[in-house]
Amino acid sequence: MSVKGRVHSVETFGTLDGPGIRYVIFLQGCPLKCKYCHNRDTWSVCGGTEMSTDELIVDIEKYENFFASSGGGVTISGGEPFLQPEFLKDLLRKLKNAGIHTCIDTSGYVNMSTIEDIIDYVDLFLLDIKHIDNDKHIELTGVSNLKTLEFAKYLSARNIPVWIRHVVVPTITDSKIDIINLAEFIITLKNVERVDILPYHSTGKVKWEQLGFEYPFNHIRDAEKNDVLNVKRIMSETGVKINT
Repeated sequence: MSVKGRVHSVETFGTLDGPGIRYVIFLQGCPLKCKYCHNRDTWSVCGGTEMSTDELIVDIEKYENFFASSGGGVTISGGEPFLQPEFLKDLLRKLKNAGIHTCIDTSGYVNMSTIEDIIDYVDLFLLDIKHIDNDKHIELTGVSNLKTLEFAKYLSARNIPVWIRHVVVPTITDSKIDIINLAEFIITLKNVERVDILPYHSTGKVKWEQLGFEYPFNHIRDAEKNDVLNVKRIMSETGVKINT
């Protein structure tokens, strides 16, 4: 049996979304409406191309030698992968049966009831914490961060490896008190293997405009090296080990 889902795109030689060389699958559909989203066209679960899990597996197997030589594997991103739970589960199950390392890049904005049947097929999570302050998270993404933080605690309780990711958006996600609070939350988690501090960039603006939407962050400058270094410094001083 092969389950069908909606796929936005694939990247066959990814090096930024988990360990080693990775085949990255971007799925359609996202419950967040991030104002800096660089893939605005992933929001609709009806977009993209319909593909079966078997079709993807056939293509993925072409790159197994790269996975083996680099310690890589497959990362499923989005959008939000958990919006297509049956497709996600079937794909992950087949990947694990093939001995391929699996990773999910997620906002953590998921219904906990949907993940129990999926989580055992996942080797690593990349968890994007957009903002630690709930009100600011709602302003930035359109939704609360409570599900994200609950999901982080759940992964910690299950001791499932996670990399935390935080995007530095100047004047939006980089205030000292917010970074301290984020760091203090991360410290409570026992399963964090790595923390990545990423710079905001406005390269997604073109896609917003091509789709006929005004880019919400026209007034926000791109993050510079010093912006990222400052956030890393605050986190380090609070006791979080940062990936350099």
